[in-house]
Order: sequence, then structure tokens, then C-alpha cells
Amino acid sequence: MFGVYVTMAREFHVAVAGATGAVGTQMVQCLEERNFPVKTLRPLASERSLGKSVTYRGQEIPVQVMDEKSFEGIDIALFSAGGGISLKYGPIAAAAGAVVVDNSSAFRMEPDIPLVVPEVNPQDIALYKNRGIIANPNCSTIQMVVVLKPIHDAARIKRVVVSTYQAVSGTGQKAVTELADQVRALLSGADPKISVYPYRIAFNVFPHIDVFLENGYTKEEMKMVLETKKIMGDDTIRVSATTARVPVFYGHSEAVNIETEKKITPEEVRALLAQAPGVKVVDDPANRLYPMPLDAAGQDLTLVGRIREDASIANGIDLWIVADNIRKGAATNAVQIAEILAAQYL
Repeated sequence: MFGVYVTMAREFHVAVAGATGAVGTQMVQCLEERNFPVKTLRPLASERSLGKSVTYRGQEIPVQVMDEKSFEGIDIALFSAGGGISLKYGPIAAAAGAVVVDNSSAFRMEPDIPLVVPEVNPQDIALYKNRGIIANPNCSTIQMVVVLKPIHDAARIKRVVVSTYQAVSGTGQKAVTELADQVRALLSGADPKISVYPYRIAFNVFPHIDVFLENGYTKEEMKMVLETKKIMGDDTIRVSATTARVPVFYGHSEAVNIETEKKITPEEVRALLAQAPGVKVVDDPANRLYPMPLDAAGQDLTLVGRIREDASIANGIDLWIVADNIRKGAATNAVQIAEILAAQYL
């Protein structure tokens, strides 16, 4: 289910909303890489992208400006155009008969809209029939729950404490460009320009992603708290998150501390995760083998290492998790959802 898609007899009319953005471009690439059964591809974007095209299977397909009629005849619509666009056009696409897979935060916590990571809760995809929309989770949540799921099934997770080290590509292409520009400026003795973030990101780290809330957490941190409970289907799991932005282009890293109800050893965790779909164990500290963003960039597996017992509590495990935030953290997860839709429901 989670490998390269096998071509089906039926093909589908697919739209990609936000096709010229970082995630939208990757969605188009993933559709091609995974041999998704596309009959027609309709790339959609704002008027700023008028005249642009996307490359798909060796062809240049002109980008269309998205409007209320863009989803007529579409079977599956992959959205990565921002929450405001999703709120406006998602229901329009669903009303036109398309199943929407939305990458924004617009619908994630709606009780009647499924929030899906295929390796964790594929059964929830069936709930798309409620409103014709499936939500793609936050990138940091996706890579964490892929690893948490097998452990929860084996030993029941009571509490999770996570600190993230998130790449600038999570903010978008402008942030990637700004980091590169700032590094060049600093190395040449010039003053770096600051526009995307409140502070210089080059050679810096700041614990601030999204807006701060009244409880002292940021919105990004609360996404991880609430989304984890919904995806795992267990509101009793306690989650505390601290999210930080680091000067890395692609690949989010996470230090995760887990407390379980049942005792589980690091050896048992490694064995579970070695068999888990979508996960690759990279855990040989003696030979300096552990997951890094450079390893994860450009692939769809979630890498996990530094698996060890937490010496401060009775039933504790520490992990280090890394994944490509644009691929598994966004585009690939959306296409995997579409694959299950195509194979089982449409």
C-alpha cells in the first residue's frame, strides 16, 4: 500500500490547487513517481502564476487560474494553496463531485472530516463521504505519529514530549530563498535582509513557529497536540510540544520522549519499527549512524534512531525522528491518501 502505486484499470481526473508552490510542485512530481492513474491533470493556481506550466510525464501542462468552475469533471483534488483558499474552494470542489485532500490546517480539527496518515489510520479515509474532504495533517505531526503508532499498539503511550527542529521549507519557497540569501550576505560581510521571519534565520534558531496563543504555546505546537490525539484515535494521550525553526533547507527533526503504560525495551522498539510501514531505523551510534535531514531530504521514509531508555522514569523511551517535510510531511502523504481512495472507494 505504501510503495509505488500499481496502475489500475480506471484512471482519474486530478486537480492540484496551488500547483506552482513548493508542495504543489512536489504533489505533481509524486503523482508521476508513484505512477498514480491520472487520466487528466489540471494544475491550478492564482493569477500570479498565469502563463506558467508544470512538467508532468514529459509534457508541459499550462497552469489554469482557479475559479468556481475549476473542479468540474474532477475526481480528486489535491489542495496546497493555503487555508483561506481551501476554505473557499474546498467545499466548491466537493460539491462539484471531487474528493478533496487538503494540505492546509483549514479542516483538520473539524469533527466530521478525517485527518489521515495512511500508515496510522487508513480506515478513516472512508469518512470522506461526510463532506467530500480529507485533511492532510501538519508535517511535524505526520512523521511523529508514523513512529508512535506501532509503539502505542504494543505498549500504549500515556505521554509524549516532543521538541522539533524544523526546516525553513516548511514556511515556503520565500523562506528557502531568504536563508540562502542571508548566508551569502553574512559570508560576504554584508547585512542580511530579514522579511519572512521576525529574526535572522541564518546561523540562528528561534522557538517560534506560527502565532503564540494565550496558553503560552504556539499554534504549531497545539497542532501537534490536537492532531496526534485525533489521528491516533486516543484523547487520553498527553502531548507537550516545543517547536523551533532551524537554518536547514529541507527535513524536520524531532526529539521525542515517550512514556508508556507497559514496559517496552529499546530492542523491542527497534524490532517493531523495523517492520513498521514507512519507517526506516537508522540507529547505530557506535558507528555514528543516526537520522539527519540530509539523509531524509528527497525520500518518503521516516527515519528514526537514537532509540534508548529514558533513565528518569520507569517506562520511558527516547527517539530521534527525521523526515522530508515537503514529501512525507505534505505532498507524498496526500498522494498516498489519494491512492487508497482510488483503490478502495472511487
